[in-house]
Amino acid sequence: MLLLKEPPSRAPLCPQTVAVPAGESRAIDVKAGQILRIEAKEPGAVASMFGFSRINDDVYMSVHHTRVFSNSYVLQAGMRIVSNRRRALMVLGKDSSGKHDLLLPASTTAYLAEQGYAGLTGCIESVGAVIQSLGLKPPKMPDPINLFMHVTLHQDGRIEPLPNTTRAGDFVACRVVTDMVFIVSACCTGIPGNDVPGALELSAAEELDQL
Repeated sequence: MLLLKEPPSRAPLCPQTVAVPAGESRAIDVKAGQILRIEAKEPGAVASMFGFSRINDDVYMSVHHTRVFSNSYVLQAGMRIVSNRRRALMVLGKDSSGKHDLLLPASTTAYLAEQGYAGLTGCIESVGAVIQSLGLKPPKMPDPINLFMHVTLHQDGRIEPLPNTTRAGDFVACRVVTDMVFIVSACCTGIPGNDVPGALELSAAEELDQL
């Protein structure tokens, strides 16, 4: 079992899987104690991940607080991903990629048009539509964790996107510690080298060997 202070008292749940087509966003409900697995189904895929509490509308996954809580902008095994209240939401266990972004915001449709990606829907609008369909009422749209996006931060402060190295089959797996709904976008990021949308697969189960 990946790090979890107290095993859940509920009955085990059946595994579930959600396909995320390239250029779209999908949601998956994950209960405390379950493993969330996010897999790239195509080379170069980026997964912009948002998370919202099912218990409290005011609580959401916060990349800003995660950086401060861990004193790092590099997502790595054992790292706790926290909420806007600095409470752990999930712990990163398995990671076949090792390249993720905790710095850049999600794309918008207007930004993509300005960058020459006319006709594509931005992550913000795509995820916003899913939020509305689920009846969620977060106080704001937070920035995502951009899984599989290759970005480096230089000593002089420059943020440099590097060519994406994601392979089909790359994945991350996290132990979730509170009931959450995760929305993951496979939309175009508008970031050169990481701007080709690729299909993703979301899955949740009690243990990693069930996925």
